[in-house]
Amino acid sequence: MRKSIRNSVFVSSIFLTVFLAACGSQRHPASTGDVFNKPLATPQSNGNKPKIICFGDSLSAGFGLSEKESYPYLLQQKLNADGYDYEVVNAGVSGDTSTGALERADWVLGQDNGRIVIIELGANDMLRGLSPAKMKENLDKIITKAQTKGLKVLLCGMLAPPTMGADYQRQFTSAFPDLASEHHVAYLPFLLENIALSKDLNQADGIHPNAAGEKIMTDNVYKALKPLL
Repeated sequence: MRKSIRNSVFVSSIFLTVFLAACGSQRHPASTGDVFNKPLATPQSNGNKPKIICFGDSLSAGFGLSEKESYPYLLQQKLNADGYDYEVVNAGVSGDTSTGALERADWVLGQDNGRIVIIELGANDMLRGLSPAKMKENLDKIITKAQTKGLKVLLCGMLAPPTMGADYQRQFTSAFPDLASEHHVAYLPFLLENIALSKDLNQADGIHPNAAGEKIMTDNVYKALKPLL
């Protein structure tokens, strides 16, 4: 696992350097503070089914894609195909920071029959240069809320590039594995493994996965999620 994390750090650092450069050259919701407060439409909720909640930012919301191309929708299809009787809820909001997510956490995590939450947050904190310590504190509170409600947690890590400065990079990058260890939750080091930097797998902004990239991202999540099912 340590080797996997080191490899992810290397790839992610390159990716995030490109990510920051792209955000500096164009107006984008993840970097300007614009927040689309409405997640993608989700299937009609069936209160009797156990729920998997995809709690995150634009990478969870499916920015630039149709609902059927988003990873929560594709995850639902994979679960159905493998005979798992869960309902996947898309609780992604483009532009969301850990602070914004904490403010809506009680509503998101308080849904009937919630069983698992996939937490994918932090990229927008980094893009705005917000405190890694504050981000970690916010995520800590979100994980604690989830566990108090009896939810299993899959935490998706994000990594800061060297351009953010050595101290910032160290504090930000270590926050995710530290939280996973402290709370004893499942951990996915890099959501965009095998997607980042690939022109064929990303949208024109070079930041968000396209439809093909979303399929790989779904596979990454599903692999980490399966032990929790």
